[in-house]
Amino acid sequence: MRPDLLTTRHMLRTGQTHPVAEIEQAIDTAQSERCQHVFLQTTFDEARARASTPGILASPLVGLAVSIKDLFDVAGQTTRAGSIARSDAAPAIQDSPAVAQLRRAGAAFVGRTNMVEFAFSGVGVNPHFGTPANACASDAPRIPGGSSSGAAVSVATGAAFIGLGSDTGGSIRIPAALNGIVGFKNTARLVPTLGALPLSSTLDTVCALTRSVPDAILAHELLAQRQVTRSPAPLSAYRLGVVNTLMLDELDATVSRAWQRTLKTLREAGARIDDIALSGINDLPQIQASGGFSAAESYAWHRDLLHRRGQDYDPRVAARIQRGAAMSACDYIELQGARRRWISHMEAAMQGFDAFLSPTVPMVAPPIAEVAPGPERDEAFFRVNALLLRNTSVINMLDGCAISLPCQAPDELPVGLMVWAGALRDDPVLNIALQIENILQK
Repeated sequence: MRPDLLTTRHMLRTGQTHPVAEIEQAIDTAQSERCQHVFLQTTFDEARARASTPGILASPLVGLAVSIKDLFDVAGQTTRAGSIARSDAAPAIQDSPAVAQLRRAGAAFVGRTNMVEFAFSGVGVNPHFGTPANACASDAPRIPGGSSSGAAVSVATGAAFIGLGSDTGGSIRIPAALNGIVGFKNTARLVPTLGALPLSSTLDTVCALTRSVPDAILAHELLAQRQVTRSPAPLSAYRLGVVNTLMLDELDATVSRAWQRTLKTLREAGARIDDIALSGINDLPQIQASGGFSAAESYAWHRDLLHRRGQDYDPRVAARIQRGAAMSACDYIELQGARRRWISHMEAAMQGFDAFLSPTVPMVAPPIAEVAPGPERDEAFFRVNALLLRNTSVINMLDGCAISLPCQAPDELPVGLMVWAGALRDDPVLNIALQIENILQK
């Protein structure tokens, strides 16, 4: 994997490389076989011009390559959200706030990345524009994870240093885990979602994929327009919890091996790690039995478009959105109350811990062929999707924050370690992740 953004920025400012050379390398990668189906639209000439801008080295992103998930408005471009049903949508009048912040910071946008249609799956399959293959698989093509599929592959291959994306139930952390990179889901309220096509207005989070935790901090500081408070405290200063209910169920052999090895390594480095049940996690299926926020809120947005262009939707996505049609206003209001009570119960149970550890997802990336579009594979698709979302979606319902960072051995497929906590605990989570990344890279 290529150096991260902060390392490359240092190289640029010390004359070891040049922004134009870095952009050309990113463009070469974006045009390579490894990035097939990754980009739905490219803006290479714009990126080259940006990298050549006088004074660009003084900006935080120094003219380096950034990709934009096809969920975000970019002035003059059509936001299709990975769907042909939006092929006739008018171009955006202005940049979304997230895009505008990165542009002001000196980003060179190389293009719009592929995604799960309307962001409604953690698998990464797109029947309209093709499915990007996992960046780290050398055997059969494997799923990239979703919904920020193209964003993750763009970062993992080196076509971008930052992949702007979104996370409603795991859409940043799942592809980060499966592609061996870093994905940080901040507390949702910290970054505006304006100008991003919604899936769930309650759960949507604007965030990014990067190659390292320091890069994740930089991306977050730019998107949220806030400074992360750094702490010099060692990992032993924090009390960490391992949730031994549900989150450790059905781990495949590679994930289980990486998980146990990681805990052993962290404990040997002085980490204080205790088991905790957090049995409230088991209540989530019942709380969301009527369909959950994503079904209700996506149906409210899609109802008219489904009526006009329903035949153009991925049937798997349409089926999940249509669940919201059966939810009443009473169901939705009760769901809001149930979530508030559940968060209160969970926060009380989490007292005394600084953060929690779990596998990001319980499996390595399965082959695309097992879950590719087709009714004969629907059962496998929905089983894989449910497993991929199981751990990550807990944090969205909690209104919390979480980061996934790689913890696999060099000869293993990527495995993600998730560090997470409740709302507005972003800075401790990021500081703990910095410590863990340093330990695991030794």
